[in-house]
Amino acid sequence: MGEEKSDLSRAFSEDGARKTHVGGQALIEGIMMRGKYNWSVAVREPAGEIYVEEHDLASGRKKNGWLHWPLVRGCRALVESLVLGFKALEIAAEHAFAEEGDEAEESGEGPSRDRAGSPARRPAGSAGAPAGGEGEAPGAAGAFSWKDDFGRPDTMIDALGAQTTLEVVGGPDAAGGEGAGAPCDEGAPEAEKKSFLDQEAEFGKGAMAVSMVLGLVLGVVLFIVAPAFVTNLLVGEYDQNTVLWNVVDGLLRVAVFVFYLWLIGRMAEIKRMFGYHGAEHKTIHCYEHGLPLTPENARSFPRLHVRCGTAFLIMVMIIAILVYTVTPINGLIAAWGVPDGAPKLALVILVRILLMPVIAGISYEITVRWAGSHPENPLVKVVLWPGMQMQYLTTNEPDDGQIECAIAAMQRVLEREEAEAAKVSGAPSSTRGGDGMEQAEPAV
Repeated sequence: MGEEKSDLSRAFSEDGARKTHVGGQALIEGIMMRGKYNWSVAVREPAGEIYVEEHDLASGRKKNGWLHWPLVRGCRALVESLVLGFKALEIAAEHAFAEEGDEAEESGEGPSRDRAGSPARRPAGSAGAPAGGEGEAPGAAGAFSWKDDFGRPDTMIDALGAQTTLEVVGGPDAAGGEGAGAPCDEGAPEAEKKSFLDQEAEFGKGAMAVSMVLGLVLGVVLFIVAPAFVTNLLVGEYDQNTVLWNVVDGLLRVAVFVFYLWLIGRMAEIKRMFGYHGAEHKTIHCYEHGLPLTPENARSFPRLHVRCGTAFLIMVMIIAILVYTVTPINGLIAAWGVPDGAPKLALVILVRILLMPVIAGISYEITVRWAGSHPENPLVKVVLWPGMQMQYLTTNEPDDGQIECAIAAMQRVLEREEAEAAKVSGAPSSTRGGDGMEQAEPAV
């Protein structure tokens, strides 16, 4: 009887013939899946039901084709992943810890929201409608709204340069309305007060924006500033031994990253999240092999996947060593006469931060565009090996309930893509998880 293969070996040898562009992210008691036209979140609620919510993705290729150029598209993908990731985490946290009675008040709000298995479908273009049942889709009037467009990264990127005023989100100001608790006059919607859910949503988005900024600052401190500071103590000034300085700095960065993942992986909540990460991979494996999306089918596949974003993060750290080494920082130090000590270290750190988009772009082209599309190539296995090893830290074997969440999110994305494909071909859309899906670039 042959020796059983490891998940690492199976991830390469059992990569499905159908390479999907659908990618995902593990959440608190749930999964986010993203396709070409929409993204969906499936969350296991305290009562045991699966809550499913989806939002449209705006395509910016026609307006901003340069964002899809090589190297640039890696930066775009990173920004989009951050924006969608924070939005999806907010949705998951809201429903994973919701009181069982809270959900009764949410029917009919905004984007498509239902429990897995219900027949509710959302008309195209309705995602992101403001809470309270207003019929306009986000951006219907051409204006950007922080409230409605936060989960639409293409819209956000388009509008970043044009947002010059702070828009008050929600309904019109109700100042001057008398008789708290009195029924609203149907003929005067302009005097309607914001609901508690609207006010809570505003506060939540502000808190999420602050969390995103703090997360980015923490990431810069942990993975750029701290390694550079320690390297300066161990090796000496940057221009005295540039190659050794960058190698030590890079190894320290990887060590901090691995230790960070190992440490948070000891937490019970994160262990559960890593189980959802494994469920995401198994579900995508199942679809790529053309099998019906069921827990029984998905359970048999490995929890590692060659197109996982973990490989991208590791490649970022490896590419960073090379890019930092060939960047002529020594020339700047000599030309500007930067003194030893804190000023020189500050310049090195600043250049590292400014080069992050370049590093992300190169890493995306290697891990996603090339390696993700050629997993059978022996060189690809060498390139992806560090990232595949990291997946042993970032994934756990999921239970069937976690796989059910991943399938619920995946089905919502597949249904939308089949519907869009049917519009083009004029043929009726196929069943969930059926053949005929168009291949596109893999997602981080």
